[in-house]
Amino acid sequence: MEPAKKPANAKKPPIRRRDRERTRREILEIAFAEFAENGLTGGNTDAIAARANITKRLIFYYFNSKEELFIAVLEMAYAKMRLAEEGLHLEALEPEAAIRRLAEFTFDFDQANPEYIRLVTIENIHRGRHISASRKLKEMTRPIINQIAAVLDKGVRSGVIQPGIDPNELHMTLNALCFFSVANRHTFEAQFGWDMSSPKAKAQRRREIADLLWRHVRRG
Repeated sequence: MEPAKKPANAKKPPIRRRDRERTRREILEIAFAEFAENGLTGGNTDAIAARANITKRLIFYYFNSKEELFIAVLEMAYAKMRLAEEGLHLEALEPEAAIRRLAEFTFDFDQANPEYIRLVTIENIHRGRHISASRKLKEMTRPIINQIAAVLDKGVRSGVIQPGIDPNELHMTLNALCFFSVANRHTFEAQFGWDMSSPKAKAQRRREIADLLWRHVRRG
């Protein structure tokens, strides 16, 4: 007896949501490594598909274009840092402890995530056009700026931090210091013969950045 035929209009069973999400996450993680190593232009969707053990068509099922995939990778990378920042709870600390904790966290995150630094550098080469296209990325910045603003306000009220410091400017100054330690390490070491890679050198730089940031904001 032949097996009963399915009706012509029978629908395929839907892919379970968790499977779709897992596949999408795997694509993003592999694409993150590919873009961080080779940039947007050099990043290869065939290589991403091969490493994910999927077809390239499936990549474009989840992401309509290579640039859309790159934006999603940026969103994932920044979200990782922003999520970690939420756990700082700077408002619960005294101002000096909060400023030092912020500096140490930022330094440690950048040191532990050099691929993130490369990805940000690549996006700057593209003049930030992909970040500009993402509302999600713009919204991610507010929580950490709000945390910094709260620390500054608390410090001003208690008389230990000088008034008039812009939280965005402070955030930029801190990121410039920490970013350089990763992004420019190879060229700086080659030019000046200066150790930036050993645990001792990193610990010293970490202390110096925390000291610099606190001296910059403190009153008197």
